[in-house]
Amino acid sequence: MFLKGIKDKLKRKSGRKILKQLVLTPVSVARGNKGIRSVGCIVDLDKFEKTEVFYQFQEEFSLHPNAVKIIGYKRYYDKNSPYATPVFSDKDLGWKGEIENSYALEFLGREYDLLVNYYEEDNLLLNLLSLKTKARLKVGFKDVGPTYNDLMIDTPLNDFMVFKKELKKYLGIFKEI
Repeated sequence: MFLKGIKDKLKRKSGRKILKQLVLTPVSVARGNKGIRSVGCIVDLDKFEKTEVFYQFQEEFSLHPNAVKIIGYKRYYDKNSPYATPVFSDKDLGWKGEIENSYALEFLGREYDLLVNYYEEDNLLLNLLSLKTKARLKVGFKDVGPTYNDLMIDTPLNDFMVFKKELKKYLGIFKEI
């Protein structure tokens, strides 16, 4: 038990070091044409559990059925419990900031035109996943800051409709939709 605690502490320290490196040298993304064709969503399920609302982006942006991918974060979760959304947690942090979760690796394996960071608190795993995700435009809340988001929206986390309305407004200004 004692060694497990030391191991977890060392993994977190290693993860923070990799996070600092990723901030300085972000993941390269092919800057293609304007327009939103694929959306990735990283959601803090401890604070916001209604992930089905993110599928509204399909209608709002006239996307294909499989264009929206969602992954959720829970601080602790039971691997035997069924979740509607693929989930990763603190237990999935590996050495050198690697995320050892098949759902997260599948999420990271794709490129997105828009990444929605739907979380407010500064969290190591959420920030690592956000920085490692290949996305042309990253959107999130102002509390997380400009390090992880290109566009920051100041709305309450629980009011998704206002967030969606503001996002659509700004994407229209940027001529993305």
